[in-house]
Amino acid sequence: MTVFILVSGVFTGPHVWDDTASRLTAAGAEVRAVALSGLGGGHPADGGDIDLETHIADVLRVVDRTVGPDGREVVLVGHDYGIHPVLGAADRRAGSVARVVYLDSGLPQDGAPALAAVADQGLREEVLRLAGGGAHGAGAALPPPARDAWHLWGSTAGIPDAALDRLTALASPQPLGTLLRPLELTGAAASVPMAGVLCTGGGASIAMVQARVDFGEPALQALTDPRVTFFELPTGHWPMLSDPDALAVTLLRAAAG
Repeated sequence: MTVFILVSGVFTGPHVWDDTASRLTAAGAEVRAVALSGLGGGHPADGGDIDLETHIADVLRVVDRTVGPDGREVVLVGHDYGIHPVLGAADRRAGSVARVVYLDSGLPQDGAPALAAVADQGLREEVLRLAGGGAHGAGAALPPPARDAWHLWGSTAGIPDAALDRLTALASPQPLGTLLRPLELTGAAASVPMAGVLCTGGGASIAMVQARVDFGEPALQALTDPRVTFFELPTGHWPMLSDPDALAVTLLRAAAG
């Protein structure tokens, strides 16, 4: 049996996966949506800062509870920011993960913070302003966007009004440390097969990735590995809200390689 461990992006929690999870379950898969600390998963017991390592530990706890002798295949799915804790967990449990799915996310490298993947310069500057102004510690966080500002974090194409209302109402502040702490990788995760799901509503496409690979970008040469597969979804950055049916089908295909 395939077990999907789903990790959502900035400001969001397990609730965004509800519709997709129900479709995956109906198809015979097992689903576990991770509640990241500060984003629907409470706070560390020691009261310490929440940063990227905290979220990696959150994912690792779910992976360790899932892996067993029954032959279940663990597929880690990281959407947006969620790919950072997913990769951190895959790096530490490479032998336990069957595949990593990059869901409309960047391709994080060792030593890079999640903030580097934020496309909007104004948002990057706001995070740095908060951090530089002394807004750090256990409660330091970036406020979630207003309803009409989600597009700054990715295309909202296809999201129904009611879903966008719910996304806004349930959004949580993003702990600054999760965006500022660099991702630390040993390289072990490179042994895990991967799949990329590109949402074309935001401008991403397989042709665009191919062009960048052909141009010779060193960080993208790993994408030429035959174990790497790519899929496109004709929707915006939040396919779990805009087209959960198509996303579920795509995740099942990705898991199958």
